[in-house]
Amino acid sequence: MSVTLTIDQHIAWIVIDRPEAFNAMNESILLQIKDAVDTIQKNEDIRVAIFMGGGTKSFVAGADISYMSSMTPLEGEKWAKLGQSVFSTISELRCPSIAAIQGYALGGGTELAIACDLRIASEKACFAQPEVKLGIIPGFGGTQRLTRLIGPGNAKQMILTGNQFSAQQALAMGLVNEVVPHDQLTERVDALALSLASGSPNGIRLAKQAIEHGLQSSLNEGLQLEAALFGLCFASPEQREGMTAFLEKRKPKL
Repeated sequence: MSVTLTIDQHIAWIVIDRPEAFNAMNESILLQIKDAVDTIQKNEDIRVAIFMGGGTKSFVAGADISYMSSMTPLEGEKWAKLGQSVFSTISELRCPSIAAIQGYALGGGTELAIACDLRIASEKACFAQPEVKLGIIPGFGGTQRLTRLIGPGNAKQMILTGNQFSAQQALAMGLVNEVVPHDQLTERVDALALSLASGSPNGIRLAKQAIEHGLQSSLNEGLQLEAALFGLCFASPEQREGMTAFLEKRKPKL
């Protein structure tokens, strides 16, 4: 197996480890990622999912070009839909997801990272959507999620030039949330995951739902959804425990 799933203290680590191809994705890798995500979605004990590449040089160096090179148009469309479907299962996880990016995040690697809720990058990380240099376009959500995340100007700069961008440039664009020293990446991501895991699982799930659905609707529709989900929180024992603990000046047991 090139994708491993490890669970510890409510946190799931999904590691993509295909060193001979800098963790590039073929069909097998995508299906293994989907299996791992499906397992996480079914396990309500898991509160955070972390995606990371094996080794020190690469997060995910895109989709496997040798796998794609001889595709027909119909096969290409089917391949894109598979990647989009797998990455959508990540973005739709009930728990928060973090991309821990230690090196190359190229093409599908950037697209995998932006399917996650948060992105923490090593100072050695670099990002690119180089597809136009191969005669294609991003197919796993890059033209859509990247534009929503960093705006059309920055997204066009990445996609139309195909150039690589450093971790600091990615931070300035809003592509990543933090840049940390290379040897502190795992420690920082673990600390962030533990912080997220201490929050209300129901509150986080509903907050994610409000944000994601709000992005696809008008402001007024989004505000109506927010109010409905806010009210729904009051049916949860987590709300009662959280507010009672606050009033009693103690740590909540969520």
